[in-house]
Amino acid sequence: MGLKIYVGGQFVDEDDARVSVFDHGLLYGDGVFEGIRVYDSNVFMLDAHLKRLYNGARVIRLAIPMETGDLKAKVCETVKVNGITDGYVRLVVTRGKGDLGLSPTKCANPNVIIIASTIKIYPDEVYEQGLRLVTVSTRRSNPDALSPQIKSLNYLNHILAHLEVLHAGADEGLVLNDSGYITECVVDNFFVVLDGAVITPPTNTGALNGITRMVVFQICGELGIPIREEQLSLVECYTSDECFLTGTAAEIAPVTRIDDRPIADGKPGPITVRLMKEFKEFTRGHGTPVT
Repeated sequence: MGLKIYVGGQFVDEDDARVSVFDHGLLYGDGVFEGIRVYDSNVFMLDAHLKRLYNGARVIRLAIPMETGDLKAKVCETVKVNGITDGYVRLVVTRGKGDLGLSPTKCANPNVIIIASTIKIYPDEVYEQGLRLVTVSTRRSNPDALSPQIKSLNYLNHILAHLEVLHAGADEGLVLNDSGYITECVVDNFFVVLDGAVITPPTNTGALNGITRMVVFQICGELGIPIREEQLSLVECYTSDECFLTGTAAEIAPVTRIDDRPIADGKPGPITVRLMKEFKEFTRGHGTPVT
């Protein structure tokens, strides 16, 4: 049996889930989205995800045609009707059907799409052995041109970077900004550990303020682990004590090689391992129940 997709104001079979070829989400990448995890029948950090979704929509002047509470309930309902207990939700809002012109004023009805399924981007052994990263040549879009805090449907910059990762046979890629500093990974935030402190690039240089990223700040604060934002060069990454990345799908994953250089002893470091353990505990108490 296939999935039930919420689209056009109703649930339909996945084979019947469609949007118009004139939808500006398809034609121009005009819309916003969120990827959200489900743990033990609880939608993780749903309020934070919805806040970011509505903020992004406000910036691009896209009126989401549902109140926050109604959309929250519909996300949970989508998870429930698909029988998802541990999985992933893709919540998308497009500008809706318009014409072939660029102007969004021709799009009268924004479209809400909710997909609840499962996801696994890395095999289990990665979390024990660590990820292999390469630095890609594709630079992150300048935040003065398009803020990384808007999770828009235009992901071509990320796709080009990911193609380089695939060509290199690596697991993920480090993406630099125009000044040559680390912004983040292709689809994840990036952290290093130096002298007992956790450091991650600031969001104003091209990094998304990811939900899992914010959770790491909270966990470190509770554990008394120093954590700060700071510009990072590749040299600082190569010579760090530990590295890890974070993301909704990846959670917290250790990085043990960058550009064919081992990080420290080439094994996941103790702070990374502790944060991975604490994150799993954190997921148990910070979700919206699916009832």
